[in-house]
Amino acid sequence: MSNVDNSIVVDGTEIKESDMTQKQIYLTNQCKDLLNKKGRLEFELDQVQASLNVFQQALVQETKKEADEILDSEKSEGEKK
Repeated sequence: MSNVDNSIVVDGTEIKESDMTQKQIYLTNQCKDLLNKKGRLEFELDQVQASLNVFQQALVQETKKEADEILDSEKSEGEKK
């Protein structure tokens, strides 16, 4: 189904809104609204994914930093012995 001005195309047949029943208009409006919601959700998901990537990278960096500090500490203790 695709939109062309005030008509839709269903299985290759163009149907003008003026020729639709109230139920067809209602269903068309539902489909349009759901397509809009899908677009908004995909947009928000892109934002969530970008934010998640930042936090995951920060966690990796923090973990590496902590591991390096532990290794440096152990190395220093080994040199004292």
